[in-house]
Amino acid sequence: MIDTNEEPDDVHLINAVLSGSDEAFAELIRRHKRKVFLIVSKFSRSSDELDDICQDIFIKVYQGLKKYRADAPFEHWISKIAVNTCYDALRRRKRSVEEVQIEKVDFLLGTTDNAESLGNRAWEILKNGISRLKAEDRLVVTLINLEEKSVREVAELTGWSEAKVKVRAFRARKELKRIMEVDYEDRSARRQA
Repeated sequence: MIDTNEEPDDVHLINAVLSGSDEAFAELIRRHKRKVFLIVSKFSRSSDELDDICQDIFIKVYQGLKKYRADAPFEHWISKIAVNTCYDALRRRKRSVEEVQIEKVDFLLGTTDNAESLGNRAWEILKNGISRLKAEDRLVVTLINLEEKSVREVAELTGWSEAKVKVRAFRARKELKRIMEVDYEDRSARRQA
């Protein structure tokens, strides 16, 4: 049982979990679920998918606790599991052609009445462009550009070299620019037709 007068650190909780304490694992989840949900929310398209991925992450955390070496903060370890699980989910996700076409039509028919809706529309167009990148590209763009992680942090989270992160980020941005330009040309052509 956890002493409620003094809050144990993560390492003490991990040792309690390894000794069979479900209460200690519940406390670890409570402490780190916000961070995990923030990471996953950048990659998931629905609340159901977000819940499923988070559940997968916490199952992997539970199963992998014996491997945690405590040479880095537990938050970094769990973040790495979260990023890798999101990456796996992105690779598995197969988007149908119809789904992409429906999204394109929705974006093209949307209206922009004021500055706020224009900003929201731009954000939606950007998210649509990012969603069409390869899984590795989406991952690196999301971590570097949306979460503002450094190249070193992304390398640590993904297990890639810093050089690979830089190259992947460069290629991902170039591909995103190409996607955005093609979408812009499509919208312009439809307006003129």
